[in-house]
Amino acid sequence: MSEVGSTKRYRPETRLVHGGTLRSQFGETSEALFLTQGYVYDSAEQCEARFKGEDPGFIYSRYSNPTISMFERRMIELEGAEAARSTATGMAAVTTAILAPLRAGDHVVASKALFGSCLYVVQDLLPRYGIETTLVDGLDLDQWQRAVRPNTKTFFLESPTNPTLDVLDIPAIAEIAHKGGARLVVDNVFATPIWQSPLSLGADVVVYSATKHIDGQGRCLGGVILSSEAFIAEHLHNFMRQTGPSLSPFNAWVLLKGLETLGVRVRAQTDNAAKLAETLASHPKISRLIYPGRADHPQAELVKKQMRGGSTLVGFEVKGGKAAAFRVLNALRLAKISNNLGDSKSLVTHPATTTHQRLTPEARAELGISEGFIRFSAGLEHADDLIEDVAQALEKA
Repeated sequence: MSEVGSTKRYRPETRLVHGGTLRSQFGETSEALFLTQGYVYDSAEQCEARFKGEDPGFIYSRYSNPTISMFERRMIELEGAEAARSTATGMAAVTTAILAPLRAGDHVVASKALFGSCLYVVQDLLPRYGIETTLVDGLDLDQWQRAVRPNTKTFFLESPTNPTLDVLDIPAIAEIAHKGGARLVVDNVFATPIWQSPLSLGADVVVYSATKHIDGQGRCLGGVILSSEAFIAEHLHNFMRQTGPSLSPFNAWVLLKGLETLGVRVRAQTDNAAKLAETLASHPKISRLIYPGRADHPQAELVKKQMRGGSTLVGFEVKGGKAAAFRVLNALRLAKISNNLGDSKSLVTHPATTTHQRLTPEARAELGISEGFIRFSAGLEHADDLIEDVAQALEKA
């Protein structure tokens, strides 16, 4: 197979179309889909050398695959990372990135404001294996500092947070982590690689649910971990080889197709979200609106420093609690009720009863997830149609 040269010198939109492409002897235009489990060798000697790592090439699709390699290479060039490993889902990426480098007796510090499954990994799963965890208010740098112990190995956060869109100070938190001898893992799914580059801000590892904006069209699951060559080689390579949280070649191919339009979609969705936020900001039936692109966002100055754009998501609180929020959700005609996000179709969810339902009412209140709070993921519809749809639904509140 022939490999297209590095596209790192080009701008992101070009990398998203051309990065990492491998072409077979047939010279195909679109990336080839290699649906194969295994590979054959020219000789027993070549097979031995392949398994020893002395001969480059593929061994088994649980380990690597040409289509999967193209997806990983394109993400590397987009993110500005040294290396990447793809996974079957976003949560496989999060769990692997956190768990693989750790052992019993280590300590993890994480922000309280996390997706429900991420909270499960930190709060419930890690302690089962003798790994201590501390949750902090991610916006309070003093809490990060006070949480550091001699055995602290990992900091973990998402920014903007799910679902209240808080923006955490990645460079400052990275500095605290590094001074304490820990690494910083950032879930960048809400910002996307279009609007935020955590590695350039000081993070050591970036994870994505590729299911969200990277696919962006509601088709398949996937995840990816990006970091240094050293981190991947030392902590992830053998762990993933032996435990098998593998991305399927078909899903990798779908994600490659999604990456080609990622920049176009995210910019259009962000424009829609910004217009919707502007309309809702003064709506009489909304008590709180959160959008990272607005001057009234609680971390507006930080957004300007570390993000290149706002978000495809808007959070707002409907007056009247759960009953009013449900009436709004049920009255929407265009936006569909779903716990996914980043899709070309606008999706809306009620976090208190879905993504964060396993939290106690007190924990949800601490995070700002009220019974009336709604998370809106803007799609590619015309902005005026979305605004009109939400406006008529709010009349039912």
